Amino acid sequence: MLRSELVEFIAEENPEFHDDEVKRIVDIFFETMTASLERGDRIELRGFGSFAVKRRAARLGRNPRTGEPVHVVEKNIPYFRTGKLLRERLNKG
Repeated sequence: MLRSELVEFIAEENPEFHDDEVKRIVDIFFETMTASLERGDRIELRGFGSFAVKRRAARLGRNPRTGEPVHVVEKNIPYFRTGKLLRERLNKG
């Protein structure tokens, strides 16, 4: 589902809100989540899952084309773990 599809779905389910208001709410939601992850906070949406940031240490990698060693810098990676309810809904049936 694309962000625009999400906005459209929410707007259809809530006709009392104008499309621009729904778009702004969705934008604020994602911006707030992004800012929280940038600070290193963990986000938990009960029944859906949790988002966290994992740190990958610097390491010595390898260029797949030439095979020569390449230094890979330390980086932060977003990580999502599904919640129990979501896993159960996806695997029922």
